[in-house]
Amino acid sequence: MADVLRSLRLGGRGNPAEACARALRAEGVALSLLVGDGRTPEPLWCHPEVSARFEELQFTLGEGPGPDAVRTGTPVTEPDLDRVRPDRWPALLPSARELGVHGVSCFPLSIGAIRIGVLTMLSDGDRRISEQQWTDATALAGALTGAFLNGDRRGDSGYALGPGTFLAWPTGLHRAKVHQATGMISVQAGVSMADAMLRLRAFAYSSERPLGEVADDVVARRLRFDDDMDDMSGPFSPDGGEG
Repeated sequence: MADVLRSLRLGGRGNPAEACARALRAEGVALSLLVGDGRTPEPLWCHPEVSARFEELQFTLGEGPGPDAVRTGTPVTEPDLDRVRPDRWPALLPSARELGVHGVSCFPLSIGAIRIGVLTMLSDGDRRISEQQWTDATALAGALTGAFLNGDRRGDSGYALGPGTFLAWPTGLHRAKVHQATGMISVQAGVSMADAMLRLRAFAYSSERPLGEVADDVVARRLRFDDDMDDMSGPFSPDGGEG
């Protein structure tokens, strides 16, 4: 972990998620930043692929240790998801098991009431994370918080941000289509942006599809939400997608 933190300060290059997973001795690592008025989690680092899929699952369902960590501003550690009460994350738990995710620990990137992101660490579920893993993960989360709050330059924290470095800001929004689709649903159904996001999530969950994939269909006008859809049975395209 000392090498990882040094790389952050020196603007190290390479695969930061893989380096962090190795330093944390974790099954996977993901880093998401909160952007926009809706504080949407934008994935920045993920390794391996299952970490990206778990982040997408939490975003689609709007529940899980990541959202809880962001909401409370405190780490959420569940080293064995099989021991979690089913009513805590009713939609997430069975889907996480299908992904092969056994244990999860999420550390918010925060200072006081300020929340800028979340660091997610996947574990094998056989044991609790060690004291050293906890110390390393909180140190990494703290370092990342200081770095990103200092913008795209070397600020008081001394961390380097820039193209190709560990701390490079994303060049575009991974979830841009979701933002666009939410706005379209808000207009189509005459509801607030928050309610539009809930409708989009509900349809994605009921159809067992990733949120981004459903958003693509909305933006392409293959799917449409109307204000008379009381049962949330899903969008439809009476005009064949031309409307």
